[in-house]
Amino acid sequence: MLKRRIIPCLDVHNGRVVKGVHFKGLRDAGDPIEAARAYDKQGADEICLLDITATTEGRETFVDVVRRVAPQLFVPMTVGGGIRRASDVRRLLNAGADKVALNSAAVTNPNLIRSLADNYGSQCIVIAVDVRRIDPRPHDRHPMFEVVINGGKRGTGIDALWWCERVAALGAGELLLTSMDKDGTKEGYDLWITREIARRVPIPIIASGGVGELEHLRQGLASDAGAADAALAASIFHFGLYTIGQAKQYLQNHGIPVRILDSNKAGG
Repeated sequence: MLKRRIIPCLDVHNGRVVKGVHFKGLRDAGDPIEAARAYDKQGADEICLLDITATTEGRETFVDVVRRVAPQLFVPMTVGGGIRRASDVRRLLNAGADKVALNSAAVTNPNLIRSLADNYGSQCIVIAVDVRRIDPRPHDRHPMFEVVINGGKRGTGIDALWWCERVAALGAGELLLTSMDKDGTKEGYDLWITREIARRVPIPIIASGGVGELEHLRQGLASDAGAADAALAASIFHFGLYTIGQAKQYLQNHGIPVRILDSNKAGG
C-alpha cells in the first residue's frame, strides 16, 4: 500500500511564516528557513511554501526565499503564489523548487496546465484548488462547491468537481484541495468534497484546510473518510501543538501507512 504523506505548509507574507483564519487575521509563526529545516529533520515528506498575497498584490513569487530555503531540505518542496506564466515556473524550478502550485492563473488560462506539463513534466505541476460551499439548487442531491481564486476573495462560478476533473485531464500531476470554509478553523477537513474528488480523478489529492488535531489528519487520509493521498497542515505544527513525528506515529497506530523516521530524528 502506498504510504500517505504529511506536508507542513508555510504560508509566507513579507518574508515571515504566518497563519490566520480564512487567510485573515494573520499571526506570525516564524522564519521560513528555520521552520522548513526543522520540519525536514522531523520527518516531513514534503514542504509546501506559499506566498499567500502575491496574486492579490500583483507581485511575482518570492524567489529569493525559495532560493534560501531549498538548500536546507532533503525532501521535495512545492512553491506557489503569484505564478502567472511559464517563465515564473522556470524561475522557481531553477531556484530549487521541485514542484510549482498554480491556482488563479490555471483558472484564467487552463491551457497553461497542458503547456507546463508538456514542458516540465506532470510531476512538477500541482494545481491548487480553493473551494467554498455554495447554496444548492432545488434539484441538487449533493453539496455544491464553487472554485474561488485570488486568495479566496473572488468567486468564479465554476463547479469544483468539474474543474478538478478537467485539471487532471489537462495533465496536472497533483491537486492541492483547500476548503476555504475550513481554513484556519481547526475543525477538520471538509471530508465530503475531498473524498468525492479523490474518487473522480486519477491523480493524487492533498487535503488542506482546517486541521486542529491529529484525528483530523487520520480522517483526511482514511479511505472511508477523506481518501486523500497526502495531508497538509499548518497551525498544529507551527505553534508547537504536535511534531511531525507525533503525527506520523498517531497515523501509524491508527492504520494509516506512513514513512516513519527513527524517534531521534522524528522529534518524538
